[in-house]
Amino acid sequence: MGMFKRSGYWQDVNPTGAIADFITVFKQAGENRWRIGLLAAIATTAIFSVMWQEGAKGPPKPPKISYITTLAPGRSDAEIMASNRENQKFQDRLAAEQAKREEEVRQMYKALGRASGMDVDAIERKAKADEAAEKAAARQRAAIRPEPKAVSTAP
Repeated sequence: MGMFKRSGYWQDVNPTGAIADFITVFKQAGENRWRIGLLAAIATTAIFSVMWQEGAKGPPKPPKISYITTLAPGRSDAEIMASNRENQKFQDRLAAEQAKREEEVRQMYKALGRASGMDVDAIERKAKADEAAEKAAARQRAAIRPEPKAVSTAP
């Protein structure tokens, strides 16, 4: 027996006490001990079979980074500025078209309101007054809140 010397954690472990306790509890279980044991074995097998099916293998691979390659890499500053001006003109044209559509929708709603018997002019005045009051409150909150001061890091 000298070859199987216990050391460390296993030095204090004695399975004979655990086996004796199991036998005592098994005898006290009465007539249903086989049913309870079978039910416990089935539940344990079911849980472990579900866990065995899981296929997690660690974190996913990081995404491959692809850079935007639609712009020529050797563009000059003049080309970049010309492109930015052209894009700004396009954005301004889109904003003007959107404003025109919004105004048309507003006019349709006014016509619908008038046809329904509403005083749309009074509603518009109240909406503008509410908007002005909201802007004034925002300005007042901004005036109360001090602006953060720039910190100089020069020696």
